[in-house]
Amino acid sequence: MLIRIIHIVIALLELRGLVLAFPEGRWKIFIYYTQISNLLSLISSVMLAVFRDTAFISCVRYLACCMLVFTFFVCTCVLTPMGGDPKYLFLEGHCFYHHLVCPVLSTLVYIFLERHAGFAMVPAAVGVTLFYGLLMVYLNAVNIVDGPYPFFRVHNQSKLATVLWMAVLFLAAGVLFSLLWLAAR
Repeated sequence: MLIRIIHIVIALLELRGLVLAFPEGRWKIFIYYTQISNLLSLISSVMLAVFRDTAFISCVRYLACCMLVFTFFVCTCVLTPMGGDPKYLFLEGHCFYHHLVCPVLSTLVYIFLERHAGFAMVPAAVGVTLFYGLLMVYLNAVNIVDGPYPFFRVHNQSKLATVLWMAVLFLAAGVLFSLLWLAAR
């Protein structure tokens, strides 16, 4: 019962963040990894609030938590050092929910209270993140999308910088997702 209540709270926090984010960019907000990860967290929390925990739901939860951890990591270790305003990135509007509260709460609940996904989900989660990154690089290269993050803006940096960014972010995702899997053991 406790887990259902916690996931109702997480779902409400995720919804609050989406309601605050939507007016800023309407449907375009879903090109952001942040919004995709938080939407997946919302869906997985609703699933756990409504249904009994299954292997499928634990896999969805693990993927959502990986993506939330990566969102937190990128905000903390990439966007802030690149000049992003920490007050905005962590304490204002939808960012308070989507960059701080939901990633931390959801990940702690996953680690300490939920059924955990098998190791096969680690490369699957890395693959989802890599697919997103490569898709954004491509969409930037063909001028369909601008960003949404500075490291995807291929026209503002060298090809080598783009390759290095993707390699570093891919490796960081692998390490973070493995650590999350280990922490949940």
